[in-house]
Amino acid sequence: MQEKVIITCAVTGSIHTPTMSDYLPVTPDEIAKQSLEAAAAGAAILHLHARNPETGQPTADPDVFMQFLPRIKANCDAVINITTGGSSLMTLEERLAAPILAEPEMCSLNMGSMNFGLFPLTRRYDNWKHQWEPELLEATRDVIFKNTFADIEQVFHQLGDRFGTRFEFECYDVGHIQTLAFYLREGLVRKPVFVQFVLGVLGGIDAAPEQLMHMRATADRLLGDDYRFSVLAAGRSQIPLATMGAIMGGNVRVGLEDSLLIGRNKLAVNNAEQVSKIRGIVEALGREIATPGEARQMLGLKGADKVNF
Repeated sequence: MQEKVIITCAVTGSIHTPTMSDYLPVTPDEIAKQSLEAAAAGAAILHLHARNPETGQPTADPDVFMQFLPRIKANCDAVINITTGGSSLMTLEERLAAPILAEPEMCSLNMGSMNFGLFPLTRRYDNWKHQWEPELLEATRDVIFKNTFADIEQVFHQLGDRFGTRFEFECYDVGHIQTLAFYLREGLVRKPVFVQFVLGVLGGIDAAPEQLMHMRATADRLLGDDYRFSVLAAGRSQIPLATMGAIMGGNVRVGLEDSLLIGRNKLAVNNAEQVSKIRGIVEALGREIATPGEARQMLGLKGADKVNF
């Protein structure tokens, strides 16, 4: 069991919409503010998406990213991790535009194409702030999130080879771990490997303790000893399965991208509240949280001085 735990905070994402929570950060100012608060609370890594400042709709526009990336970097030492996932309605070229411009230390990388069903969320709300919200959610009924082998290889070449960016490999099912193992054998993935087990997304593996154990056993078998894992569980499973991941010797991810809640039927008022909660649990288990500098060393990152923002 590694001694220190890396806390990742996924600040806004592209799943939840403004109607679902008034606390979801939308504007560049809100994203920057909540990112800095999460870092102060103990998040070593900040995983970031962008949104249209006027409507809250997910956007891949590099200009919007650049309204908050430099501000966050100037005011904290956290590792900035930019999405290459964006949303299932974006092309790969759109999803890569901001990371290619920013040359970050780290990016997320979904390890396969999949159904990514958000449409059941439309049943929970009657009055929407924006018409795009139910339309975007319903569109996922008939849209595949596309990350083919060729797409994954393109990300490796455009970000890893060109800029030295390392990856948070997001595995939504055990087949994604097999794909990661293939690229590790092929030499396109360099150690140390940082795997994010993602549970609870409709179309991927469900959020159950047995499934987390299965993913861990699969990774142990296919990836060997030299990898680090983190646990991301959607919705109300966020804190319970992150706690289980910490007990198992892993790292944890929280944030309003993955869950809007802080307790049963209670909305989190910001990302820092979730970070503080999981930090308290991790420390109560007798483990320490990693600083950003320690996270950089553990994950073999190039350093904040080698990014382009």
